[in-house]
Amino acid sequence: MAPRSSRGIAPAMLCGLSLFLGFPGLVWVQISVPPQSSPHTEPHPCHTCRGLVDSFNKGLERTIRDNFGGGNTAWEEEKLSKYKDSETRLVEVLEGVCSKSDFECHRLLELSEELVESWWFHKQQEAPDLFQWLCSDSLKLCCPSGTFGPSCLPCPGGAERPCGGYGHCEGEGTRGGSGHCDCQAGYGGEACGQCGLGYFEAERNASHLVCSACFGPCARCSGPEESHCLQCKKGWALHHLKCVDIDECGTERASCGADQFCVNTEGSYECRDCAKACLGCMGAGPGRCKKCSPGYQQVGSKCLDVDECEMAVCPGENQQCENTEGSYRCICADGYKQMEGICVKEQIPGMLYILTDFTPKIGCDGSYSHLHSAVETGTQETARPGPHGKQVAELDVKSRCSDSGAGLVHSQRASSRR
Repeated sequence: MAPRSSRGIAPAMLCGLSLFLGFPGLVWVQISVPPQSSPHTEPHPCHTCRGLVDSFNKGLERTIRDNFGGGNTAWEEEKLSKYKDSETRLVEVLEGVCSKSDFECHRLLELSEELVESWWFHKQQEAPDLFQWLCSDSLKLCCPSGTFGPSCLPCPGGAERPCGGYGHCEGEGTRGGSGHCDCQAGYGGEACGQCGLGYFEAERNASHLVCSACFGPCARCSGPEESHCLQCKKGWALHHLKCVDIDECGTERASCGADQFCVNTEGSYECRDCAKACLGCMGAGPGRCKKCSPGYQQVGSKCLDVDECEMAVCPGENQQCENTEGSYRCICADGYKQMEGICVKEQIPGMLYILTDFTPKIGCDGSYSHLHSAVETGTQETARPGPHGKQVAELDVKSRCSDSGAGLVHSQRASSRR
C-alpha cells in the first residue's frame, strides 16, 4: 500500500533524528506534553477502538453506496468485485474514519494502521469481525461482553448475565475496571442478587428477582405495610413491628449550640437560633429564654427591650437618644450635625462663622482686622462654644456691609486654630 504523507511525517523525522545522532535503526522518542485541564475524562482505549471500528464499518457502507448507485448491473458487479477489497477503497475509508478533533482516534489509528491493512488484505475471511480481531485479540484493549480486567475475568453473576441483570459491572468489556457491581436502586449484594436497604422480595425464581419498597422508615421489612417492619432506619425505633420516630431533643442524641434550641423532625432533628433577647433558650421567641441578653429585662415571662433613653445616657450638648433593639445610640438634635465628635449647628446661608482666636475679620472695604475689633463695632450677634472649646461668633456680614455700598454682600466662613 502506498504511504500517505499525512501519516508518514513523524516516522520519517524520527528516523532522520536517529541517523543524525548516530544510533542504528529507528529511535522512537516520546515527547511529554504538559497536562491540560479537560472538562471530561479521557475515554477508555477500548471505547476509542470500538468507535474507530464502528466508523470504519460506516465508511465501508458509504463507499459501496457512493460508487455504485444503479445502472448496468453486469458492469457494476464486475467493477464491484475489483473495488470491494481494493487498496483504493481502504484508503477512502481510512481518510474519513476519525474526525479532525478526535485526537484519541487519530493516535490509535496511527498505532494500528498496519494491523488494519493486514486484516484488510489477509484476515477478512477467517476473522470477519474487525472489532474482535483488532481491539480484543490483536491490541488487547477490550474483553468480551460480561468480562473485565487484563485477563478478561467473568463479572460477578457470570459473563452471560453480569450482576444478575440488575446492575453494571465496572470495566465490563475492557481490560480495566474492578468488576464491582453497581446495582440498580432496590438491589444489593455482590452480584445484585439481593434486595437492598429499604426493599423486600416481592417475587423470586431461578432467574428473576423483583424488589419492592418498604414502608417509609423501615430499613428491612417483610412487606409494604407499616406493620411489616423488621428493622428501622436511623432516627427511628422498632415498636411492635412499627417504626416510631425518636425525639432526639428529649435525649442526649441532640447536640445544639449554647444559643440554639432543638426542634424534632421525622427521623432527625434541627438546631435553630434563639431570639436576640435570649442568652440560651428552650424554644422560639422571647418567652422561652433561660436568661435575658444585655439590653433586655424580664417582664413577666418574656425578655423585653430596655429603653435606655429614659435615663441620661447622652450627656453631650445638643444630643438626643434614640432607642434600638437591645441598645441605643446618641444622635444630634434637629438642626445640628456631628463634626469632630460634637454636635454643631448647621450653617445658615448668609452667616459668617469665626473661631475666637487671632482670625482676621474681612472688612467692607476689603481690609482685615481681628475678631475683637469686630466685636467692638457691635457686629457680633451671637457667641457660643465651638470645637475644642473655642468661641464661635456669627456675624451678619450682609446686613453690616450692604448699607456702606462697598458691595460685600456674599456670606463667608473662616476658621482658625491654635
